Amino acid sequence: MTARFDHATASGTFSLDGETHEVENNIWVLGDDEQCVVFDAPHDVKVVQDLVGDRECVGILLTHAHDDHVRFAPELAEALDAPLLLNPADKEVWALTHGDLPWDGDVADSDMFSVAGVDIEAIHTPGHSPGSTCYFIEELGTLVSGDTLFEGGPGATGRSFSSRETIEQSVRDRLFVLPDETVVHTGHGPSTTIGAEKKAADGD
Repeated sequence: MTARFDHATASGTFSLDGETHEVENNIWVLGDDEQCVVFDAPHDVKVVQDLVGDRECVGILLTHAHDDHVRFAPELAEALDAPLLLNPADKEVWALTHGDLPWDGDVADSDMFSVAGVDIEAIHTPGHSPGSTCYFIEELGTLVSGDTLFEGGPGATGRSFSSRETIEQSVRDRLFVLPDETVVHTGHGPSTTIGAEKKAADGD
């Protein structure tokens, strides 16, 4: 199996509800030497382009539509000649940054994508935002969680379009059923595992 994850980070800002914060986002690219997919489009198109290299990018899978994850999504899609894919439940969140500008295709729960010989399953995990979606790569034992699950627990709520009760249910019912050894590649900060986060949650 030649599919692998490549990783970089990019720094910028996150703005919502009249507040702006400095953030550093993870950039995850899954593929082999020939083709890949990119998860999210944070802050810096060149950093993502350098990670992709001369590979064919077959899609940009957006975990959700907060501006630190999508601000440069149209520019990145043009640069990589790749479609932008987003759960349409995040339409109102997307519109805060991009207005009526459309993305290229919708992502629904249980949708399957394929790259470099591995399958990617979309798992709808609302709570951080209505359309938040994680991507499970069973063959690699890996989950790309966006801002739904971090080392230390679920992502932030308390802002517009978010719900603590909903994200906790999403994590419990959709993510904690995955194998404990599943590596979780997060939208910010270090990776973790499903087992570690289940253990931490049980200790609360």
